[in-house]
Amino acid sequence: MKIPNGHEIIHLFEQFSPKGLAMEGDKIGLQIGRLNKKVERIMIALDVLENVIDEAIEKNVQLIIAHHPIIYRPLKNLLTDTVQGKMLEKLVKHDIAVYAAHTNLDVAKGGVNDLLANALELQDAEVLVPTFNTKLKKLVVFVPVSHAEVIRKVLGEAGAGFIGNYSQCSFSAKGTGRFLPGENTNPFLGEAGMLEEVEEVRLETIVPEPLLKKTITAMIKAHPYEEVAYDIYPLENTGDVLGLGRIGKVPEMTLGEFAERVKTAFEVSNVRVVGDLSTKIKKAAVLGGDGNKYFMNAKFQGADVYVTGDIYYHTAHDAQMQGLNMIDPGHNVEKVMKKGLTATLQKMCVESGYEVEIFPSEVNTDPFQFV
Repeated sequence: MKIPNGHEIIHLFEQFSPKGLAMEGDKIGLQIGRLNKKVERIMIALDVLENVIDEAIEKNVQLIIAHHPIIYRPLKNLLTDTVQGKMLEKLVKHDIAVYAAHTNLDVAKGGVNDLLANALELQDAEVLVPTFNTKLKKLVVFVPVSHAEVIRKVLGEAGAGFIGNYSQCSFSAKGTGRFLPGENTNPFLGEAGMLEEVEEVRLETIVPEPLLKKTITAMIKAHPYEEVAYDIYPLENTGDVLGLGRIGKVPEMTLGEFAERVKTAFEVSNVRVVGDLSTKIKKAAVLGGDGNKYFMNAKFQGADVYVTGDIYYHTAHDAQMQGLNMIDPGHNVEKVMKKGLTATLQKMCVESGYEVEIFPSEVNTDPFQFV
C-alpha cells in the first residue's frame, strides 16, 4: 500500500466521473489548492461552506471532493474580510485542495442520479435526459498462447468487453507471430539476432473510450513481451447512453404513499407535492438538483410522477395542466452522493493499492427548515 498524491486520486476519480460528461460551461475540476502533494485524508461533501471547511480543518483533510462548485462565477477580487474571501483564505492557509464534480457526477453511471434512483427503488431505471453517447474502441492485442487467458481476464477486469448486459466479451484466433530481437533486447521468447516464430493468439475486445488508457496500462503490465504489439480501431457504434435523471417502475401505490417513500428514502421531514394524493403511481422519474426544465421529458416518457428540487410556481402549474404529478424534496437530497461516492472511491483506492482515508462530511448544508 502507498500513500497517493492528489493527481493519483483525481486520475482514479475521473475514470468514474470523466470531465467530458459535464454540461457545457459547468465549473468543474480543481478549484482551490494543489494536487502535487501526499493525500492521506479525503472528505466528500455536497457543498463547500465555511462550516464544511472548518470540519475539514479539524479532521486534517488534504482534499475535498465536492458536488457543488465553491467558485461558480468568476471572482473579480479576493477580499479576506468577506465571507467567501475568508473561506478561500482558510483553504489556502491549511493547504486544502477543493475539486468539484458537478454535472459530470450527475451523469456518471453510479453517480448522483443513479444513487437517487436506487434510494427510491426504481426498477428497470433508464436515463431520463440523454446527454452523452459513450464512444467505443476496438482493442486488438497479440499474445503467446500461454498467456492468452491471463490477458483476457485482465482486459475484462479493466472494464473492456461490455456489450449491453453482457460482460467479458472477446474474440480470439490463433496464428503465427514473427519477430527478430535486436541488440540489447531481452525477449520473453527467442534470442537476440535470431528470427523467431511463435504461436500467438489475436485477442480483440471492445473498450469504452474513457477506460482505454486504464485498459492499455493493465494489459501492458500483464503482458509477457518486452514490446507489446496491439492495435486500436475507432468504431462507429456507440456504447452506453448517459444523461441526467432516471425513470423507472415502482409497485403501484398512491401519490401520497409515494411521497412518504420519497421522505423516507431521502431522510426529509416534508416534501412539496403537486397533484391529487389519491392518484395511482406506477412509473416515476427523478432528477437531482433543479430539474424544472426537464418536466416534459418525464411526461413524454410516461412518468406518473416527477421528483426534483426547487420546483417553480409556474412550472407546477404547467405540470398540472399536462397531468403530471410532481414531488419536491429539496435540492439538498443530492447529499446521497456523500456516502455513495465515499464507497465508490474507497473501493477504487483499495484496488489501486492506495492507503488513504475517505469519509463523508457530517455537516448539514441544507439552508431550509420547516417550522
